[in-house]
Formats: sequence, structure tokens, C-alpha cells
Amino acid sequence: MIKVKETSATVEIGRREFIKGSLAAVAAVSLCGNEAFAAAGPESRPNIVLINCDDLGYGDVACYGSKKIATPNLDTLAQNGLRFTDFYCTAPVCTPSRTALMTGRYPIRAGLTRVLGQYNKDGIKDEDTTIAQVLKAQGYATACIGKWHLGHLPQYLPTRHGFDYYYGIPYSNNMGAWTEGLVDVPIMRNEEVIERPAIQDTLTQRYTEETIKFIKDNKNGPFFVYLAHTMPHKPWHCSDSFRGRSKGGLYVDVIEELDWSVGEIVKTLREQGLDRHTIVMFTSDNGPNGGSAGPLRGGKTNVFEGGMRIPFIASWPGRIPVGLCREPANQMDLFPTFAYLAGGKPPKDRPLDGRDIRPLLTGKGKIPGAFEFYYFRTHVLQAMRYGNWKMHVGRDTNALPEPELYNLALDIGEKRDVAKQHPELVAELQQRIKDFRKGLPNTAKIGGSPFSY
Repeated sequence: MIKVKETSATVEIGRREFIKGSLAAVAAVSLCGNEAFAAAGPESRPNIVLINCDDLGYGDVACYGSKKIATPNLDTLAQNGLRFTDFYCTAPVCTPSRTALMTGRYPIRAGLTRVLGQYNKDGIKDEDTTIAQVLKAQGYATACIGKWHLGHLPQYLPTRHGFDYYYGIPYSNNMGAWTEGLVDVPIMRNEEVIERPAIQDTLTQRYTEETIKFIKDNKNGPFFVYLAHTMPHKPWHCSDSFRGRSKGGLYVDVIEELDWSVGEIVKTLREQGLDRHTIVMFTSDNGPNGGSAGPLRGGKTNVFEGGMRIPFIASWPGRIPVGLCREPANQMDLFPTFAYLAGGKPPKDRPLDGRDIRPLLTGKGKIPGAFEFYYFRTHVLQAMRYGNWKMHVGRDTNALPEPELYNLALDIGEKRDVAKQHPELVAELQQRIKDFRKGLPNTAKIGGSPFSY
């Protein structure tokens, strides 16, 4: 095991240092429109490390406002890169969210709109190209470490969908019977089960070890590591080095170990001379289940902002400017962005819903047009965002009697429905939903029965 170094950092010190650093950074560069972006030599294909946590909330990181969780490594990552304030997953639960991340498409297009378990016999389809396949075609070494959750049968595993190497639990860590205090879930290496039931207390450390080994083995690059942490999905687990170390209970211990993991990976990149050649991104698959959504309403399983708006930090020293990005973006955008960064192009034989957000990452511009984004719960479209406006048309499995409208720029907590004050805007957004629905599979519903367009 990697030896865990003790730290005396406290939550408040971490927050003060982050704020101090952020203010200095914002004074030095403007927000995403910064034209003084310092390029680091000629264009080159970066290594990519994408860290995706499971059920981590918007308010579970100190630099996003947490006052009880110390995340000094994530705060430093944000101080040295871009912290997005309006970044979204594409579904408030695991499988569809990860489908969108891997394919750059709304999950309804891939038919994976529900959470898969160990007894499901379906998964990601061969025709759904993953970002790993696109990067591998450009010469990248690729690894998926952690939770996959796009099908556990051999034909659906990461090794069949663009990843050279896989290590982890193929679905959620609660999807099995309890036996002597352990959940009967497997750890796999490539396509072989090497441990069952998984010893989950050491998962975060082992995932970190595997990631570091892959980076060192492929330091001549380019490489793509998708580190999909199992935590903080329930049941919560952390190593003895972190259990009881915080004053906030097990959940806080779990998050602080995830923060340690980020620090170890960044340190490895620096020690291997790879930090200026590697993009590191940190995010979550959906909102919290037991954690904090901060100022946002809702959490996992619903389409309020707390279920869909997630932390997102991107760092690439010398190439990504330092500061905040208040321009909206979402996880589907990573697919075309990574493709272009790798010197390739996203496939043109299918509709892609993601956008190339290199202008945001480099600080050289904005994405043309208003941000238009659709919130799905399973196969039901329940809300949409257009610019700063968000309109809800459904809740849980039911349609709303009348649409609800919120101005997210003034009401991040979705507390004040202003639909009656803006009937023309409501009508326009309803029309946009109708038009968007025309390009979706027939299985898609709007708002939920009996409401439909």
C-alpha cells in the first residue's frame, strides 16, 4: 500500500488559503474570456487524467464552500487551474451519467437510462463509440480504474470498449448480498475476478496505486486514465489511515481520503516530469446521497440543481489559465474536447450532444450561442436550461400541472417560481423542448405521463 502522510491541514485553513489564492488568481487573469492565456510551447497532445467520484455533492469540497471537509489537494488543484461553477452531469444516477460521459450523448440515445445491476444482462452497445476508443485510435494508452457500471458481462466491459486495462468493481459497491459484514461484489483485473467479496476499506488506496502504476508505466505517453472512484457511494469505506481522523464522521473521512488520492496522483505527475504535459480533471457522476449539495436544491435521483450540478476542476499548468469559469458546461462536452486535444475528431456518423469546450479551458473565448441543456430522469425529460433560465415540466414520475421557471443567476436554490411573470419565455422553452424531442428515440417521454408534447 502507498503510505499515507499525515497532514495538519484544517478545513478553515484550507478554505482561507483557497480564497486567498483565488483572489490573487482572479486579479491576475479575467474569467473564461482571458486573452492573456500563457501558451507553453507548440501545441502537443496532452496526457489526460479524468477523476470521477461517485455521489460527491457540489458542497462536499472546501473550494466549493464546504466548511467541514478539508480538501487541500483539490483546493490547490483549483488554485492552479479552472474551477467551474456551472458544470453538469447528464443524469442524476450512475449508469446513464456514465454513459453520457463515455459517449458524449444523452443516455436516451444509447438506451441506457436506468441503473444497471449485477443481474442485468444489457450494457453499452458496440455501436456506441467511447472516448477511450477515440483516444486509442490516436495512439493513447488507456486505462479504466474503478467503477464502470455500463454492463458487467464480458462484451460490455471496459476492455471491449477502448480501454487497454481495467481494474475495479464493475458496478455499484452495494449491489450484492451482505456476507460477514462485506458486500458480495467483485474486484476485476481486465476480465478476471481477482477478489470477491471486495475489501472496500482499501479501495481508494488501491485505485490510487493502480493509477500511479499506469502513469509510470506509460510516462512516455500519451495516456488516458479514467479513475472512477467507488466512493462516496454507500456503503462508505475508507482506510485505517483516515478512519476517525476528521471530526466530521465517516463521510468526511471518505472525502478526505479521496482528496489525498488526488494529491498523490498530482505529486506523481510532478515527480515524473509530466505535470506540464497532463490535464487533470476532477468531477462527480451526480449529486450527493448523504453528502451536501451546498446552496443547491435537491440531490441524487432528481433534476433539481443539487442532483445535476457537480464539482468540476480542470488543471494543466501553463496551458489552462487560473481562475473561475462561470460559463455552463456538462460532462458530454468532454468527449469532443478530448478528441480534438488528442489530434483527432469526434465521430460524425451520429448525433453528438457534447460541445468542444477548448475555448473555455484555454480562456480564449466562449461557446457561441446560449447554453441549452436538457435534464433527464431515466427516459423522461423533466427540465431544461436555456441561458440562465431553467424550466421544470416534470417531477419524479409525474408531470407538473404547469411548468415552473427559475432564474438561476438570481435564484441558485430554485426557490422562486417566476413562470407567471414570463409567459412568453415559458412558451418559447416549451417549443424548444418539442423541437428537441423530435430528434430523440420514441422511448423518450416529456415530463411523465399523462403530460406530453
